[in-house]
Amino acid sequence: MVIKEFNDNKRIPGSVKITKNLSTTKKPINRKLVAKIMKENGLKSKVVKKYKAATNSKHNLPVAENILNRDFKAEKPNQKWVSDITYAATDEGWLYLAGILDLCGREIAGWSMGERMTKDLVIRCLNQARCCRGKPQNVLIHTDRGSQYCSNDYQKLLKDNSFICSMSRKGNCWDNAPMESFWGKLKQEWLNDQYFKTREEAKVAIFWYIEVYTASAANF
Repeated sequence: MVIKEFNDNKRIPGSVKITKNLSTTKKPINRKLVAKIMKENGLKSKVVKKYKAATNSKHNLPVAENILNRDFKAEKPNQKWVSDITYAATDEGWLYLAGILDLCGREIAGWSMGERMTKDLVIRCLNQARCCRGKPQNVLIHTDRGSQYCSNDYQKLLKDNSFICSMSRKGNCWDNAPMESFWGKLKQEWLNDQYFKTREEAKVAIFWYIEVYTASAANF
């Protein structure tokens, strides 16, 4: 059962996640037993490493203050979101991925992918999150100081939909740690050991991780 769960999830989860996935109220499973079974069968989850930020903060556009201020706790959904851009390598060139993470439950609220790291990428990501979450208002959304997030069009979208804008301090990755942590897991658990000939292949892999693997794990 443990080995099947590990292999069914592309050899990604560790003992904690496998225990959570397999346990039920009527039949709880001991994590130490799961860890022992994994060790005996040479099953080892991948280690999360840091990734390099993708956005460029060297611009003259206005930036917002750091309202979030590393307060990553959220009491309810759609209270605090964090957002960022990362990338995946393919033979056709980079595939860029924008994502929004809800700090309540640490679930992806919205995402978008494209060939270029433009303001359109983050605007599509925000619009998807808005639609998927029922167009909430007064959401605090925190990003870095990338030109995409500081652009007039993105800021207008925030203002028109009553979002509260917060931005990291200059060159401080810890101000957006939850989003960076998610990107790190995506890459180390799933993308880093894969080879993509096309951007479409990378899109399929990323879709599976976000919409199937992490979504199903969040439902347990």
